Amino acid sequence: MNATPGATPASSRADARRTALLHALDDLLREAVLDDIKIADISSRAGVTRSAFYFYFDSKAAAVAALMSEVYDEGFVATTLLRAQDETPRARIEAGLAAMFDVVRERAHLHRALGDARHTDEAVRARWDADRSAFVDPVAEIIEAERDAGNAPAGPDATALATLLLELNDRVLERVARGSELDPDRQLDAVTAIWLRSIYGSGGTP
Repeated sequence: MNATPGATPASSRADARRTALLHALDDLLREAVLDDIKIADISSRAGVTRSAFYFYFDSKAAAVAALMSEVYDEGFVATTLLRAQDETPRARIEAGLAAMFDVVRERAHLHRALGDARHTDEAVRARWDADRSAFVDPVAEIIEAERDAGNAPAGPDATALATLLLELNDRVLERVARGSELDPDRQLDAVTAIWLRSIYGSGGTP
């Protein structure tokens, strides 16, 4: 792979070390919970020194936060699906929620670590909240557009509704990531029904 244009050999090596540390952490999280992973484990797996780890990250939680962006970048695919104008509202919501569930099922180890890190690190918690908040406006816009088009009845403030629906997603996806007595597909069906009825009324569809 060619170096990034304009990058010096030193910066390329630095980028490679940071990437190696993140890949090592991602691998370790597939094997153990965050609390059981030591900085030495991460640096050893990455083939760098402990001091190299601390050059890039203040803590394990900070390293997990760096991995967080991957989850939310993929999560925005779900918002894109919700906006697809060539599908019915039901199909758009079902596809968007299914995409979110797929991200968590494929990266359950990372989602669990993010949940653990946000409970112990204020900076990670702030990043988590900010990233989740970034979804609120797009979902609220969808709700308002459906109301304006006559597809959905008037209802509670769209921003408040979007916020609570996304908080519901967080709780359910946390259960999916950590394991639950309910099958994930059944949970997806239930969450989809709640979204549809919350936006479109008792009928569930426009």
